[in-house]
Amino acid sequence: MGKVRIFRVLGVLGFLLFIIVLLNSKGNYQRASASLNLDQAIGLSSFPIIEPTLKYGFVMDYYHAVEDVIKENEFLADILLRHNVPYEKIHKLAAATKDSLDVRTLRANKSYTLLNVDTTTAPDYFIYEPSPYKFRVYDLNDPSKSKEVKRKVDKVEKMASGIIESSLWNTMINNGLDYDLTTRMEDALAWSVDFHHIQKGDQFKLIYEEDHIEGEVVGIGDLIGAYFKNNDHEYFAIYFENERHNGFFDLEGRSMKRAFLKSPVKFSRISSSFGRRFHPILKKRKMHLGTDYAAPKGTPILAVADGVVSKRAFTRNNGRYVKIKHSGNISTQYLHMSKFNSKVKKGSHVKQGQVIGYVGKTGLATGNHVCFRFWKDGKQINHLKQNLPPPDPMPEAELPRYYAVRDSIKNILDSIDFDLSVLSQEVAQKVEDEQNEKSNP
Repeated sequence: MGKVRIFRVLGVLGFLLFIIVLLNSKGNYQRASASLNLDQAIGLSSFPIIEPTLKYGFVMDYYHAVEDVIKENEFLADILLRHNVPYEKIHKLAAATKDSLDVRTLRANKSYTLLNVDTTTAPDYFIYEPSPYKFRVYDLNDPSKSKEVKRKVDKVEKMASGIIESSLWNTMINNGLDYDLTTRMEDALAWSVDFHHIQKGDQFKLIYEEDHIEGEVVGIGDLIGAYFKNNDHEYFAIYFENERHNGFFDLEGRSMKRAFLKSPVKFSRISSSFGRRFHPILKKRKMHLGTDYAAPKGTPILAVADGVVSKRAFTRNNGRYVKIKHSGNISTQYLHMSKFNSKVKKGSHVKQGQVIGYVGKTGLATGNHVCFRFWKDGKQINHLKQNLPPPDPMPEAELPRYYAVRDSIKNILDSIDFDLSVLSQEVAQKVEDEQNEKSNP
């Protein structure tokens, strides 16, 4: 019995020793495992996270890309054949996209990109960028999947101002402003301000939108409000839009659009005014019954008002010219065109601002210009001295909504300094608050 007791004691001690060794081994294993996991974590974190390059909706890392610009007199077939795309595929693509993405509309000096997965084969996609605002994806393997994609445009509200020193162009350039703003301003004020008679000391202020795509400035957006001071006269143009109205209005709620434009040509200068002058070809003084606007050959000539074309002809003195009959016994005439708008013929109805021809020097003319003549009751008169009545304001019931918009825009215009570097903090904060409201309605 004594031996049995001894063996039992030894057995219990051995079991306890086994448990101790096992627990110790498990601890070592856990520590080793934790160490291994830590090493793995450190190893994984040491590798950089590579974000894919996205463009045109493609992960560019998977494709071989060729980027270039369409050259003069180069067609899509020229480009694709050069990159081993069979003519049969090109023909299929042209046929499948002729109604929506006609490949004949591709223009020189525009960017394109070719994508293919396998560099030993022909490209899979042809991507064309007609403008920064959109691009077209032509699927060369399945033309029916070709599409046009409009990029997301972010609108950023901006302000501009200036005092004319020599010309509007120089003022824009000197102030670091995009000259497209001149077009926006002239379009808004074309019925009120004679931009051919601006002079030193004239002033302007503008509120407008700047278009951003993926953080880059791509162009000038809509004009929101404009102020112009000319010859001690102040003009405001406020953009307003509701269910019935869409455009620029003055402070009283009258449309800025008048029956007649001030000029038939944009970005021109008056080279000869209405009145007696020395004729450069006839070499004698005679009455000049029109106003000459000098501009480069091919500059579009615009109808100054709605009307019907009564004449489209060529004579030795007038060269190519168009005459338009308007309401109220008024007609306008446009002389010395280089060519007509082929769609504008005798009997055609034209709208204000429609292109009717292009500046030239046909007939008795020494340089490129349009001689603009204004007829009233059968007599030629100086259109710049006509004080035509403004249109009626919008209905009284709609004015309160307009006044609220007008006051908001005018307050900002009034607060803009002609030196934008000292724009008040109050105005800057107001613009920022309005932008926040638009982005978080």
